[in-house]
Amino acid sequence: MNNEQDFSRGKFQRTALEVGEAQSRIMAFAHPLETETVPLGESLGRILAEPARTAHPFPAFNRSSMDGYAIIADDTTALGANDILWLEVIEEIPCGTVAQKRVESGTAARIMTGAQLPEGADAVVMLEATEGKIADGQRFIGLRKPVSVGQNITPRGLELQQDEEVLPAGRLIGAGEIAVLAALGKARVQVRRRPKVAIFATGSELLDVDEPLQPGKIRNSNSPMLEALVRQAGGEPVLLGAVADDLELARSKVQMALEHYDLVVTTGGVSVGDYDIMGDLVRERSGEMLFNKVAMRPGSVTTAAVRAGKLLFALSGNPGACFVGFQLFVRPAMGKMLGATQPFLPQWMAVLGEDYTKTNNFTRFMRARLEFHHGMLHAYPAGVDESSVTVTIKDSDCLIIVPSETVKLDAGARVDILKLPGEFY
Repeated sequence: MNNEQDFSRGKFQRTALEVGEAQSRIMAFAHPLETETVPLGESLGRILAEPARTAHPFPAFNRSSMDGYAIIADDTTALGANDILWLEVIEEIPCGTVAQKRVESGTAARIMTGAQLPEGADAVVMLEATEGKIADGQRFIGLRKPVSVGQNITPRGLELQQDEEVLPAGRLIGAGEIAVLAALGKARVQVRRRPKVAIFATGSELLDVDEPLQPGKIRNSNSPMLEALVRQAGGEPVLLGAVADDLELARSKVQMALEHYDLVVTTGGVSVGDYDIMGDLVRERSGEMLFNKVAMRPGSVTTAAVRAGKLLFALSGNPGACFVGFQLFVRPAMGKMLGATQPFLPQWMAVLGEDYTKTNNFTRFMRARLEFHHGMLHAYPAGVDESSVTVTIKDSDCLIIVPSETVKLDAGARVDILKLPGEFY
């Protein structure tokens, strides 16, 4: 039997895997990439490759939490309702300086917020709780109420102890993480290298984005979408254009991409039509096919294989299915390559915002928008959810998981959702 006959037969003898099993097969071949060191200012959005630990307690010294006077609390214990205690001001301590004198009984030091507490002092009294006078050219402050030990002091090590893990490896670096790393003196950060992801589309019907529309043709919207999704997932996309329905051309392009990039993602050509070349190519015996059908809607024809130790994803040419296939399979693989501790989309629970009456023989991942009402998260199906529809992708904050064989879901029902990256409003 020749290859052409093998391909044709295989198109119709696909075994549908459950999504979880398909994901497991992919993740077995997704391996963390090597590390690199980048300046702290360039680490935003990267994945930390090693734990960040403290070299010293934080804060590193006892410091004043407000403007006032550093004193010895025991000096104030005998103060009664009508008493006043006068303490001699011996020094002024701006933030960033260290006291030159020790606070002894009967004395105080003027101190600013954040300044290191002088030796001898064990409390800070706020400026507004004091009175002042000058006597014989010397400044004094008066106190009328007792002060407790530790009052208005941020103690050494309150936030972190020495050699404490602050950020684990696999943590996505955001603004808060950068603040912590800066406070720890981490001018350079070790992160996982970004995966280089080759992207190309197949189909003789495809036009470039800037080409005028022609009869029977459509513009290639999937490649720019995948480019954005790869960037959003932390990778470096490389657009390789579109390939006509030519098996030899597609084979050579895939081979070139596998030699030069970490991951290859194609879109289109994975169905059972006569010109669906990616399905034919993936079934060739030059690598290991992981799956070529998934029990899901949209995107049941989503296909994955391993060639030369690298993952090859052949996603549907339908925009909605391509989008969902990326989120369920490509994104988690990239996350593992980046060393993320949570590479999969987070699963939440929401209230269904409107009735759903479509029957599915496979699990459906329905695009939806999220809204908060009365303290509850509601998910509203985002208009037409057909796999070929593009415009509702922009209205999607999540994917509602509709179990297979579901006949109807009523508005108000609790549903599981997969939260898509980004904020919702």
